[in-house]
Amino acid sequence: MRRYLISMYQPEGTPPPEVLEPIMREVDALREELRAAGAWVFAGGLHPPATATVVRVEDGETLLSDGPFIEAKEHFGGFTVIEAPDLDAALEWGRRYARATTLPVEVRPLYDEPAGRP
Repeated sequence: MRRYLISMYQPEGTPPPEVLEPIMREVDALREELRAAGAWVFAGGLHPPATATVVRVEDGETLLSDGPFIEAKEHFGGFTVIEAPDLDAALEWGRRYARATTLPVEVRPLYDEPAGRP
């Protein structure tokens, strides 16, 4: 089984409860299906981009700056890591996340761990 990252991209702001609550019910149900299928690894949501700190090294000096590195109308809002036998299976989970969240979703394979590492 390979691992895949399903990334959710969301617009700025928080939707009102009447919009968010049915979406979260769909996402919770989808997560339960992932667990039942043995495909669940882990997931997480992120705080807004304004809470980010960007760390860069320039000329050997470490620089810290507040907020996102680029301006965008959408931002990386959360992720799920799954195990799937192949890309087609991972894409099907991605399709289901896109339907449940109503957000753009990116599915990307993770590199395999080197031999001997957990």
